[in-house]
Amino acid sequence: MNIGEAARASGVSAKMIRYYEQTGLIPQAERKASGYRDYSTRDVHMLRFVRRARDLGFSVAEIDELLHLWRDRSRQSAEVKRIALDHVAGLKHKITELEEMVATLSHLAESCNGDHRPDCPILDNLENATESTVEANQPRRGAIDRVVL
Repeated sequence: MNIGEAARASGVSAKMIRYYEQTGLIPQAERKASGYRDYSTRDVHMLRFVRRARDLGFSVAEIDELLHLWRDRSRQSAEVKRIALDHVAGLKHKITELEEMVATLSHLAESCNGDHRPDCPILDNLENATESTVEANQPRRGAIDRVVL
């Protein structure tokens, strides 16, 4: 099947399939004489595996590890469990960080009059971050970079 059919069958966009092939997460698809990619049912099964792992928030690196273990019939399930539990710990940490952000922003929003005056504790808090706050959160690229979508 072509890349569009594989995308529909797996739930992974054609763009992401190309990306996964380019980065080596999945093997390059076979090519027809015309040069078009030709995906097998096994390829689609692998793409579904990747899609489900992404839905569960695993990183590409973790998915790569899981794919290697999935293909290795002599694997030890302890290694798979370790990856899953490490991921659970990371998710719990992110949940804690998100809850802290919600609490802080809720408090700041409650403190803001939200009227026609320029005084705003939300902006004041953003402006007056202490050095210890900034250092504690290094390196910080933004909340969206820390949350696995």
